[in-house]
Formats: sequence, C-alpha cells, structure tokens
Amino acid sequence: MATDATWSALADPHRRALLGALLDGGHAVGDLVERLGLTQPQASKHLRVLRDAGLVRVERRAQRRIYTVDPAPMADLDAWLQPYRRLWNARLDALGRHLDAHPRGPGDAPDA
Repeated sequence: MATDATWSALADPHRRALLGALLDGGHAVGDLVERLGLTQPQASKHLRVLRDAGLVRVERRAQRRIYTVDPAPMADLDAWLQPYRRLWNARLDALGRHLDAHPRGPGDAPDA
C-alpha cells in the first residue's frame, strides 16, 4: 500500500522530475543537476527524500553515488490507482460511444 511518505515525496514537482530523469537508468547527482537545472544541494535534498520514501535506490561506485528508481513503491501506487483507472476508462468508453453515435465531419456546426 502506498504510504504517506510516498505521496509526500511525489507531491513535489522537482522530485517527480528527478524520477522521470531516472526512468532511463541510473544517474549520478551531477548528471541530474545538469539535466534538470537544479543546484547540487537541491538535487541532493530531493534525492534524499525520494530515498527515504523508498522510491529510489543509491549505489556507491567509487566516489559517485548512482541513483535508480525502485519499482516496488510504484507498483503499490499502481495497485491503489487501479479502481480509479477503471472509472476513468469507463468514462472514456462512454465518450467514445457517444462520438461514434454522433459523427461529425470537419467544418460541421455543432447541434444547436
């Protein structure tokens, strides 16, 4: 189950950007700083929050720390979102049926 720490960590747009940058594999703090335009202290602070929430892992390689996404908390979030996804999909299906039943060509005026 998704924890309060997970939700709190994901609430910040910089932390979401860091997670997005880590989707293609592990990166050192310096790489993330350059990629996202954060300062080194900002990136380190946000990565610490993500690490404490269990959303990223860190591995030491010589003098560098390489950060990667930990998929386990994401699976918990996905499971929590599943009922809402079904609701959203049902609404999109209904919209699709409506549009199929009322086709309009380009330039057609909406029904008055």
